Amino acid sequence: MGKQKEKDKDFKTNAMRILDKHHIVYTVNTYACDTFIDGIHVADQLHQSYENSFKTLVTVGKSGNYFVFLIPIAEELDLKKAAKAVGEKSVEMIHVKDIQSVTGYIRGGCTPIGMKKNYPTVIDKSAARFETMIISGGRIGSQIVLRPDDLLQVTKAKLEDLIL
Repeated sequence: MGKQKEKDKDFKTNAMRILDKHHIVYTVNTYACDTFIDGIHVADQLHQSYENSFKTLVTVGKSGNYFVFLIPIAEELDLKKAAKAVGEKSVEMIHVKDIQSVTGYIRGGCTPIGMKKNYPTVIDKSAARFETMIISGGRIGSQIVLRPDDLLQVTKAKLEDLIL
Protein backbone atom coordinates (compact mmCIF):
# COMPACT_ATOMS: atom_id res chain seq x y z
CA MET A 1 0.00 0.00 0.00
CA GLY A 2 1.43 3.42 -0.96
CA LYS A 3 2.11 6.11 1.61
CA GLN A 4 -0.85 8.26 0.42
CA LYS A 5 -3.28 5.34 0.75
CA GLU A 6 -1.95 4.57 4.23
CA LYS A 7 -2.36 8.22 5.19
CA ASP A 8 -5.94 8.28 3.81
CA LYS A 9 -6.75 5.05 5.65
CA ASP A 10 -5.49 6.50 8.95
CA PHE A 11 -7.39 9.73 8.43
CA LYS A 12 -10.72 8.20 7.44
CA THR A 13 -13.16 7.49 10.21
CA ASN A 14 -15.62 4.62 10.23
CA ALA A 15 -18.35 7.11 9.23
CA MET A 16 -16.34 8.19 6.18
CA ARG A 17 -15.69 4.60 5.14
CA ILE A 18 -19.44 3.88 5.36
CA LEU A 19 -20.20 6.90 3.17
CA ASP A 20 -17.58 5.70 0.66
CA LYS A 21 -19.14 2.21 0.64
CA HIS A 22 -22.53 3.76 -0.20
CA HIS A 23 -20.97 6.00 -2.89
CA ILE A 24 -22.14 9.12 -1.08
CA VAL A 25 -20.38 12.34 -1.97
CA TYR A 26 -19.11 14.32 1.02
CA THR A 27 -16.34 16.67 1.98
CA VAL A 28 -14.30 16.74 5.17
CA ASN A 29 -13.47 19.81 7.23
CA THR A 30 -10.77 19.60 9.86
CA TYR A 31 -9.92 21.87 12.76
CA ALA A 32 -7.27 21.94 15.45
CA CYS A 33 -8.55 20.57 18.73
CA ASP A 34 -7.33 18.03 21.26
CA THR A 35 -10.34 17.93 23.58
CA PHE A 36 -14.08 18.48 23.37
CA ILE A 37 -15.31 21.91 22.32
CA ASP A 38 -18.93 22.53 21.48
CA GLY A 39 -20.28 22.95 17.97
CA ILE A 40 -20.75 26.69 18.31
CA HIS A 41 -17.05 27.20 19.00
CA VAL A 42 -16.15 24.94 16.08
CA ALA A 43 -18.52 26.82 13.74
CA ASP A 44 -17.06 30.13 14.88
CA GLN A 45 -13.52 28.84 14.34
CA LEU A 46 -14.40 27.67 10.80
CA HIS A 47 -16.70 30.63 9.98
CA GLN A 48 -19.71 28.36 9.47
CA SER A 49 -23.42 28.97 9.81
CA TYR A 50 -25.05 27.69 13.00
CA GLU A 51 -28.21 26.78 11.07
CA ASN A 52 -26.78 24.01 8.89
CA SER A 53 -24.27 22.74 11.47
CA PHE A 54 -25.87 19.87 13.37
CA LYS A 55 -25.02 18.21 16.67
CA THR A 56 -25.70 14.56 17.39
CA LEU A 57 -27.57 13.85 20.61
CA VAL A 58 -28.18 10.39 22.05
CA THR A 59 -31.12 9.65 24.32
CA VAL A 60 -32.62 6.71 26.11
CA GLY A 61 -36.35 6.12 26.16
CA LYS A 62 -38.61 4.88 28.94
CA SER A 63 -38.37 1.48 27.19
CA GLY A 64 -34.57 1.42 27.64
CA ASN A 65 -34.00 1.78 23.88
CA TYR A 66 -31.55 4.35 22.52
CA PHE A 67 -32.42 7.04 20.00
CA VAL A 68 -30.29 9.50 18.03
CA PHE A 69 -31.34 13.07 17.24
CA LEU A 70 -29.64 15.70 15.10
CA ILE A 71 -30.46 19.35 15.67
CA PRO A 72 -28.81 22.66 14.75
CA ILE A 73 -25.90 23.41 17.10
CA ALA A 74 -27.43 26.55 18.61
CA GLU A 75 -30.77 24.90 19.38
CA GLU A 76 -32.09 22.76 22.23
CA LEU A 77 -33.77 19.39 21.82
CA ASP A 78 -37.42 19.41 22.84
CA LEU A 79 -37.59 16.11 24.74
CA LYS A 80 -41.38 15.88 24.36
CA LYS A 81 -41.20 16.29 20.59
CA ALA A 82 -38.29 13.84 20.47
CA ALA A 83 -40.21 11.21 22.44
CA LYS A 84 -43.26 11.64 20.20
CA ALA A 85 -41.08 11.31 17.08
CA VAL A 86 -39.86 7.87 18.18
CA GLY A 87 -43.07 6.63 19.81
CA GLU A 88 -41.81 6.75 23.41
CA LYS A 89 -43.55 8.09 26.51
CA SER A 90 -40.40 10.04 27.32
CA VAL A 91 -36.71 10.25 26.45
CA GLU A 92 -33.77 11.68 28.33
CA MET A 93 -30.20 12.46 27.36
CA ILE A 94 -27.71 9.70 28.14
CA HIS A 95 -24.90 10.51 30.55
CA VAL A 96 -21.70 11.83 28.97
CA LYS A 97 -19.79 8.91 30.51
CA ASP A 98 -22.01 6.49 28.53
CA ILE A 99 -21.56 8.05 25.07
CA GLN A 100 -18.63 5.89 24.01
CA SER A 101 -20.02 2.61 25.33
CA VAL A 102 -23.39 3.21 23.62
CA THR A 103 -22.21 4.74 20.31
CA GLY A 104 -18.56 3.79 19.87
CA TYR A 105 -17.71 7.49 19.56
CA ILE A 106 -16.37 9.97 22.10
CA ARG A 107 -18.02 13.21 23.12
CA GLY A 108 -17.34 15.82 20.46
CA GLY A 109 -16.76 13.15 17.82
CA CYS A 110 -20.17 11.49 17.88
CA THR A 111 -21.79 11.12 14.46
CA PRO A 112 -24.98 9.25 13.54
CA ILE A 113 -23.14 7.26 10.86
CA GLY A 114 -21.55 4.00 11.97
CA MET A 115 -22.54 3.80 15.61
CA LYS A 116 -22.17 0.44 17.39
CA LYS A 117 -25.81 -0.28 16.50
CA ASN A 118 -28.22 1.27 14.03
CA TYR A 119 -30.29 3.24 16.50
CA PRO A 120 -33.47 4.93 15.29
CA THR A 121 -32.37 8.35 14.09
CA VAL A 122 -34.37 11.56 13.66
CA ILE A 123 -33.07 14.75 12.07
CA ASP A 124 -34.66 18.12 12.71
CA LYS A 125 -36.80 19.07 9.73
CA SER A 126 -34.84 22.32 9.27
CA ALA A 127 -32.12 20.22 7.56
CA ALA A 128 -34.35 19.90 4.50
CA ARG A 129 -33.89 23.64 3.80
CA PHE A 130 -30.18 23.24 3.08
CA GLU A 131 -28.23 21.94 0.11
CA THR A 132 -25.65 20.55 2.53
CA MET A 133 -25.41 20.06 6.26
CA ILE A 134 -22.42 19.71 8.57
CA ILE A 135 -22.11 16.89 11.11
CA SER A 136 -19.31 15.43 13.18
CA GLY A 137 -16.83 13.39 11.20
CA GLY A 138 -16.54 10.63 13.80
CA ARG A 139 -13.59 12.05 15.75
CA ILE A 140 -12.73 15.33 17.41
CA GLY A 141 -11.24 17.65 14.81
CA SER A 142 -13.20 16.48 11.77
CA GLN A 143 -16.56 17.24 10.21
CA ILE A 144 -18.49 15.74 7.32
CA VAL A 145 -20.40 17.97 4.90
CA LEU A 146 -23.07 16.13 2.95
CA ARG A 147 -26.55 16.45 1.49
CA PRO A 148 -29.39 15.94 4.01
CA ASP A 149 -31.00 13.34 1.70
CA ASP A 150 -27.78 11.31 1.71
CA LEU A 151 -27.63 11.39 5.52
CA LEU A 152 -31.28 10.32 5.70
CA GLN A 153 -30.54 7.43 3.37
CA VAL A 154 -27.41 6.11 5.06
CA THR A 155 -28.82 6.37 8.61
CA LYS A 156 -32.39 5.39 7.65
CA ALA A 157 -33.45 8.51 9.53
CA LYS A 158 -36.59 10.59 9.26
CA LEU A 159 -37.24 14.32 9.50
CA GLU A 160 -39.33 15.75 12.34
CA ASP A 161 -39.74 19.00 14.28
CA LEU A 162 -37.41 18.49 17.25
CA ILE A 163 -36.37 21.88 18.65
CA LEU A 164 -37.81 24.04 21.39
